[in-house]
Order: sequence, then structure tokens, then C-alpha cells
Amino acid sequence: MTPLKTTPITAQLLRGAIELEHTEHGVLPHRLPARARARGVDAQLAMSETQPSGVRLAFRTRATSVELDTLPTKRVYVGAPPRPDGVYDLLVDGRLAGRGSVAGGNTVTVDMSTGSVTTEPGEVGTLRFAGLPDIVKNVEIWLPHNETTELVALRTDAPVEPVPDSGRKVWLHHGSSISHGSDAASPSTTWPALAASLGGAELINLGFGGNALLDPFTARTMRDTAADLISVKIGINLVNHDVMRLRAFVPAVHGFLDTIRDGHPTTPLLVISPILCPIHETTPGPCATDLTELASGRLRFRATGDATDPTRLTLTTIREQLAAIVAMRAADDPNVHYLDGRSLYGEGDTAELPLPDALHPDAKTHRRMGERFAELAFGSGVFGDTAA
Repeated sequence: MTPLKTTPITAQLLRGAIELEHTEHGVLPHRLPARARARGVDAQLAMSETQPSGVRLAFRTRATSVELDTLPTKRVYVGAPPRPDGVYDLLVDGRLAGRGSVAGGNTVTVDMSTGSVTTEPGEVGTLRFAGLPDIVKNVEIWLPHNETTELVALRTDAPVEPVPDSGRKVWLHHGSSISHGSDAASPSTTWPALAASLGGAELINLGFGGNALLDPFTARTMRDTAADLISVKIGINLVNHDVMRLRAFVPAVHGFLDTIRDGHPTTPLLVISPILCPIHETTPGPCATDLTELASGRLRFRATGDATDPTRLTLTTIREQLAAIVAMRAADDPNVHYLDGRSLYGEGDTAELPLPDALHPDAKTHRRMGERFAELAFGSGVFGDTAA
């Protein structure tokens, strides 16, 4: 048996991360840079941006055995069913070749009825893949999209080098927990990851659970990140957090897009409105956990806002406003486009694929959304002529 050799984990071996932080254990991929994290990031966003949705180790090697030591951080919600361990996807030359998880690690316990959060430290674990083909190949290990993951050590039985540039276009996407991955089966099967694979693009996913809130630091991060294709999915978090009224929404969207345009003046820019979410179509937020359902061990959400107040945002209002904003901007920006999110998941899908918790799509719905986005945006859509 060939002994395994350790290769330092550097930015050259990682894709989809904005920045790496060196920790006492190894390196922690971030999806927001330090200057953004210093701009009043709350606890939920601090957790979301360290959950490496779309981040993957990518290297070229002849290795038949690969080991990866990581320190995961698990989430536990009091009263809710236990969450499974995060999933790692192994891709060999672009095809799924294995899956695994790392048990243990740190534990963060959240009590949604009181808002309390406690953390218990844990141990480093090891992910192992063996029996890989004995040929030179491109290997990707997609990190768990919903589990903060510190990378401690990479070991292989053959040398490792960065994957050469494929010439594929870089797609930079921002959205909510649905873009982050919500209840997708694995990191390479979130809807953005599936769409990128089908569209032949390299994904940088800035989907942040609960935090697609038109934050200026997110817009600046997108402005400063190299990309060939850009999309922003706006709406659901603004409604379920009830963070602004109609008066603030329209200029906030313009400001967010203006900032992106400061760094990407002619890059194809696709503005995506929310997918169908029946509880918030005509009822504003805030969104709340259904405590009755939680007492029975089920996690579900409900809308609690005043539907009679015309200044409060609903998904219906947001779609109308986004369509109008994009139409206005398109008069002097031919590279900005609009996609109604209901074309990814709409009325015709709810009977077959209802949202299990009334807010987030399941694994089958992620697949449907990814396939539809690939067809609408990459196939004959606005990204179709520019993607490799």
C-alpha cells in the first residue's frame, strides 16, 4: 500500500470561496471577505457565510485514495428532528463517484422559541475515498453546503496539483437559503450547483440562508469578485424578515444593482424574483416558526403580517416591482434581464412537490429548479451565448 502524503490546502486547490481564514486547525473557507464580515454581520449570516455552499476542493491527480480531515460544525434545533450529518460529494472528471460524511465536530444548539444559542466544541474527523481509477483525473470534493467546515489536512497516495483553467465562464450568484441549498440532498445537487453543471459554468454561490437582504457589503463583494455571468435572486428574505417597506425597497434594489455595475458594467446580469411560496404570496411577514407543529416534532413556518397594509411587501408586490425596475434599467443597460422565479417553481408544481416546511424546497424540487434554470438561462436564455 502506497503511503499517503499530505498536501497543503491553499487557495489554488479551492473553488467557490471568496477568502480563506487560517485557524488553529487549518483553513476556514469564507463566502464573504473580512471587510464585509466587519460590517455588522449578525449571527445568522456569520454562520451562513461559513457554510461552504458551492465551495469545493479541486485538483488533478493519479491518486486512488484520498483522505480529508475536517472540523465540521453541526446545528441542532431544540424540539426539531435531528439534522443529518453534512454530505461531501466526490466528483471524478465531473461525474459523481462517491459521497461521505464526517461525524462529530462542534455542535451549535439553537432554541427557536427563546432565541438562545449554545456551542459545544468537538473533534476533527476524517473523510475517506478509496478505489479511485488509477489514471490522471480531475477530482472535486464538494464541501457540505449546510455545515461550517474547517479544512485540516488533505492526504493522497499520489501527487496533487491544481486543475488547469478549463476556460469555463464564472457564474456569480446571490440569493436566500433556497440558493444556499436549504434541503437539497447534497452540495453538488443544490439548484445552483446543478444549473452550473448543466450550463458548463464555474459556480460562486453567495446564497446565504435568511440573508438575501440587499446588504450593501454583499453588493460590494459581488462588485469586487471576478465573474462572467451574474444573477441575484431577491425577495423571500425581505418578506419573511419584514425588514423594509415598499418605499425603501425600490431604491435599495437600484442601489444594490448600481454597486454591482460599478465593477461589472456590461456583464450579463439576471434579476430573479421569488419562486412561489403560498404563505407569502399575498401575506407579508414576519415569518414565524409554527410552535404547534414544532411541539409535534415538525418544523413548519407561517406568515404573520397584516395583508391589509399596502406598504408592506409580499411576493406578489416584489415580483411586480422587480419586473418594473429591470424594464426601467434595460432602457440604457441591454445586459440586464429579468426572470420570474415562478418559472423555476410555480403553481403547477405545488401539488406534486409541496414545500415541506411551507418555505423551503426539497431535494426533488432543487433538481427541477436547477434543470429549469439551466434551460431558461444557459440554454436559450441570457447566459446561453456567453457560457462556454
